[in-house]
Amino acid sequence: MKLRGLLPAMLLLAVAAAGQGQEVHGENSVFASQGVAIAWGILKGPVEDKSRVIVRIVPVAGTYAYVSVDGVDPFTRNRQVILDGRPLGDRLDVASLRGSFADFPRREVHLYRTAADWQARRPAVTVYYLGVPDTTPEFTSESALLAYLAEALAKARGTGQGRKP
Repeated sequence: MKLRGLLPAMLLLAVAAAGQGQEVHGENSVFASQGVAIAWGILKGPVEDKSRVIVRIVPVAGTYAYVSVDGVDPFTRNRQVILDGRPLGDRLDVASLRGSFADFPRREVHLYRTAADWQARRPAVTVYYLGVPDTTPEFTSESALLAYLAEALAKARGTGQGRKP
């Protein structure tokens, strides 16, 4: 009896999960795969919690039109919107205070092919990170950080460093 009720519920969960697109672990401070390139950097602040974490997101070959970013508490699954959906354009920088990772350490970058997909909250791909990657470099000047992000992404996309798009 219970098995009959369980099977439809399992199928419903599988269909719901399928609508959410693929989930990929970003793993590193420079990531290039799934039609997107992402790089992380930190601009040091006067105290650690006030340092700014910058995530640069660059679409590869126009695969995605919209992006949103959530912070997630891995234990309660509570979410905090870091960036509500917006057009991705040729690149987008998302800034968060380092202290914001204390309560919402998991970051999910949701990538949408169309505005309709974004409005329906139906990402094609979600790239997630379990906190700030250990390999994320820190900078004391914004110009050095921005130069690093541009160079790291160009290198990752051009030489196949990291995962290939």
